[in-house]
Amino acid sequence: MSLKSLHHVLGALQSQEGWRSRQQLQQLLACWFQVVGPAVAAQTRPVSIQRRVLHVATSSSVWANNLTFERQRILEKLSAHLPHTLTDIRFSTAHWQPYRGSSAEEESLAIWQKHPSRVAEPFAASRAKVQSENQDASSAFQRWAEVMRSRSQHLPLCPRCHCPAPSGELERWSICSLCASKQW
Repeated sequence: MSLKSLHHVLGALQSQEGWRSRQQLQQLLACWFQVVGPAVAAQTRPVSIQRRVLHVATSSSVWANNLTFERQRILEKLSAHLPHTLTDIRFSTAHWQPYRGSSAEEESLAIWQKHPSRVAEPFAASRAKVQSENQDASSAFQRWAEVMRSRSQHLPLCPRCHCPAPSGELERWSICSLCASKQW
């Protein structure tokens, strides 16, 4: 048995097809966040490259569908960052597993924390009460309506429609998001 140098062994590994696709995927992962932006990066994970086709896991079928329409634009942006060419992108929910404590997850949480429609969640106890009880449809609706009334009674009113609205929406648009969307 002859011993081979580490350089020879690594060279043999790097020439294998599986190794090259892993290197290409690593290069792609390095620029993915920059190419697609924080919102899309939080909902997607590049999984593999097979026969010059990038496979991307998405958090939902809605994301997969929307990104399918954007794949040519994403491919053009990726080609500016990568030394190898990709012919297509396939989006699917099949391999989606959210990262725990990842920067993308933290970024997504930070975006939600700053969102103007966000209302602080002091309602965990009422939610647990509603979920734990067995109830028929009419009593479930009555409890839901009661919870919604209690949640919205501390909110300021929209000056246009006089309905309760999150203060972030009023600070940003001076009206609630429903009234703002009507004028757009």
